[in-house]
Amino acid sequence: MEKGTNTLGTRPVGQLMVKFAVPSIIAMLVGALYNIVDQLFIGHAVGTNGNAATNIAFPLTTMCMSLALLFGIGGASCYNLSLGEGDTKKAPYFIGNSLTMLAVCGTVLLAVTELFLEPMLVLFGSSEEIMPFARDYVSITAIGFPFLLITTGGGHLIRADGSPGMTMFTSIVGAVINTGLDALFVFGFEWGMSGAALATIIGQIISAAIAVWYIVFRFRTSELEKEHFLPNLRYVLRIAQIGLAAFFTQLAIMVVQIVVNNSLRYYGGLSEYGESIPLACAGIIMKVNQIVFSFAIGLGQGSQPIESFNYGAKQYPRVRKAFLLASAASVAIALIAFVFFQTIPRQILSLFGEGTEQYFAFGEFFFRVFLFFVPLVSLQPVTSTFFTSIGKPLKGVILSLTRQILFFVPLVLIFPLFMGIDGIVYAGPAADILTTVVTVIMALGEFSIMKKQEAALISAAETSK
Repeated sequence: MEKGTNTLGTRPVGQLMVKFAVPSIIAMLVGALYNIVDQLFIGHAVGTNGNAATNIAFPLTTMCMSLALLFGIGGASCYNLSLGEGDTKKAPYFIGNSLTMLAVCGTVLLAVTELFLEPMLVLFGSSEEIMPFARDYVSITAIGFPFLLITTGGGHLIRADGSPGMTMFTSIVGAVINTGLDALFVFGFEWGMSGAALATIIGQIISAAIAVWYIVFRFRTSELEKEHFLPNLRYVLRIAQIGLAAFFTQLAIMVVQIVVNNSLRYYGGLSEYGESIPLACAGIIMKVNQIVFSFAIGLGQGSQPIESFNYGAKQYPRVRKAFLLASAASVAIALIAFVFFQTIPRQILSLFGEGTEQYFAFGEFFFRVFLFFVPLVSLQPVTSTFFTSIGKPLKGVILSLTRQILFFVPLVLIFPLFMGIDGIVYAGPAADILTTVVTVIMALGEFSIMKKQEAALISAAETSK
């Protein structure tokens, strides 16, 4: 592709979806596997307390993702919208400013985490029994925060350049290194939690180096100069505005993780399961579910350049087609996952180490009930990304908050008052149903607006003849 050219407005939408969505899905899966690989090795080498500790640490990983998406998706959407509108002079500033902010935010988050480590872990739901494991793990993984942000957010910027394969390659390299070093450090050197954490940050550093190299030296659709990387408040604010929906989606997930962890610790302590079993099971199940959502988020992110460019170019039928293809694929994949969750939950749990009969009993119950409506709720991340892609971040923010903050958090606080720890589990499917209703209504409403815009364009064209 030559500088300044773009096939997003001419190539068949189905072909573009394959080109962008498949590498995007793989990149998201690799990101999800980063956490799962650690948990697999920790579960077998350390046990239930180790698994519980990685769940306690997970809100910080989610915080990294929220910042990465704020400037990654925000920057990529602004860049593609600008190109679609023909503004090639302004577009490169969105890429350069995004990369700079990713590095700055990662460094700030690293400093805050190291300074307030133990209070943060207590806030995230850690008990005295789990604290030593969580402290060992997070004190090291925090060093990788700047590199994790650059890898994740930079992947969106690379994809906006029309190179989704490079985004995929960047993620895969880090994941392969992480997996190999996990085996060496955890089993070979017997370094336990610290070994798993060290393997993670080494993989992240190498992935980030590749992403920076591509953006600085190999970017294809625009010429990037030093001035494009200097923070400019006008561009930073616009990037953040467009990326808010994705940011709040992840931030809401972090809030949910904290609320759920503390609720599981409290109500677990009042139940036959104790504090550690619910935390360990929930951590595994949430991360397995993250694989399903990696498909949904990957499909949404893969459709983002197509939707952004064509919306900017006022080619509305292509925008709708990209969204509908992403939605249909997301639901189909989630249906397959639903079958596995309902039929072999014990076998999935066994992959993460051994446990007592109580451990497996709670884990199977959590799997089957909490994830019962996963095919329906898979529409939400695709639709939220869609609103961001077409430059309507407020709608994306509203939708991103529905499942986690507006519905799930209140239900997870209310249901256990009547049902104990089971109430936490049943809050999941109840929130999913409500979220799906809101998602469908908002998507249909936007389609109606888009069709009116399309009709106005046709009318204007006929009048000018």
